[in-house]
Amino acid sequence: MRNRRSLWLTLGISVVLGGCGGSFGGADRADGVTVDGDWSVITGNLMGQRYSDLTQINPSNFADLEVAWEYDATHLGSVNARSIPIYVDGLLVNVHSQYRTVVATDAATGEEVWTYTEPETFRWEYSMRKNHGKGVAYANVDGQDVIYLISPAFFLHALNAQTGEHLEGFGQQVDIPGFPSTGVVDLLGENGLGYEYENAADGISLEQGYITSSSPAIVVNGVVVVGNSAEQGYNQTRRENIPGDILGYDARTGEHLWKFDVLPSPGEVGHETWENDAWEWTGDISSWAPLSADADLGLVYVPTNGATQDYYGGFRPGDNLFSTSLIALDVETGDRAWHFQFVKHDIWNYDTP
Repeated sequence: MRNRRSLWLTLGISVVLGGCGGSFGGADRADGVTVDGDWSVITGNLMGQRYSDLTQINPSNFADLEVAWEYDATHLGSVNARSIPIYVDGLLVNVHSQYRTVVATDAATGEEVWTYTEPETFRWEYSMRKNHGKGVAYANVDGQDVIYLISPAFFLHALNAQTGEHLEGFGQQVDIPGFPSTGVVDLLGENGLGYEYENAADGISLEQGYITSSSPAIVVNGVVVVGNSAEQGYNQTRRENIPGDILGYDARTGEHLWKFDVLPSPGEVGHETWENDAWEWTGDISSWAPLSADADLGLVYVPTNGATQDYYGGFRPGDNLFSTSLIALDVETGDRAWHFQFVKHDIWNYDTP
C-alpha cells in the first residue's frame, strides 16, 4: 500500500544533505557505490567505513545547527529505532515500524514523497525480526535509482526510488493477494533458498525451520547480495533449523545467480566439521549484521553468527564451519575466496556483528 501524506521527521542533518544532490547517468552495469556526497549504503559506502568527506558541517559551526523540519512517523505504527536512512539524489529513504514500511522523504523539506508497505502474511506475522529492520539498499540501474528492500517475511522488493513503484521486469509474480505483478523475489522458494510449500504466504513449517531478515542487501558490481537472520539463538527451543545461506541476484532482472551454503553439504569445504550428521537437520549461521564489499576485488564480506543453538552444541560436535566466521565470496559466482572462523564450535554467542 502507498500513501503520499505530507509529514515531518526530526533530522538536523537535513541542513547539510538538502544541498548535496547527486547526478546519475546510464551505466553498463548497476552499482551501489557512493557518489558525489550521497550516502547510498547504510554504512556510508560498500566497505562499511561510516565516513563522509563532506565539510559543510564542521566543528566550527556544529553548535549553530537548528532543526530544519520534523517528520511524525507515528501513523506508521510501532517505532523502529534500529534503522539508518540512506541519501540518494535529494531523497532520504528509510524503513519504519514492524511492517518495515519504506518511506522516502524530500531531504530539503521533510515532505513525504512515497511509502510502501508489504501486505501482511503469516510469514510476516511469525518473523521475530519484524521491528529489527536496519534500512534499505540502493543501486542505479540503467540510469534509474532503485531501492531494494528485504522484508521481515523474506521477500526482496525492487522499487523506483523516485516513485516507489515496483521495478518492471524484476523478479517473478508472487501468488499472494495484494502483492504486485512484478518487482518481487520470493527468497524462500525456488528462486531463492529452494524450499517447497503449498502457500507462499505461509512459507515453510516452523517445525522445519525459520528464517527472516534484519539488515538490508548490498549491491556490488550489478549483483544484489542477500543475507538473513534467524530466531535469536538464546530463544531457540529446537535443534532443528535451516541454514542461513547467502543469495546473489541480478540487480536489473532479479534473476537468481547463486547460493552459498553456510552449512556445507557432502563434498563441500567444511563438511567434515559437522559430526553426528547434524548438517542434515540443524542450521542458523545467519548473517544478521550488515554486509560489506570491495567492488574492485569483486568480493563481498559476510559475517556469520553461531549455529543452532547459541549456548548448547552437544548435538552438533565438530568445528561447525561456517558459523561465527567471516567469509569472502566472489560476487559474480558466489564461490568462497577465503574464510576465517573466529570461534570453533561456538557455544558462547560470540558472533561477528
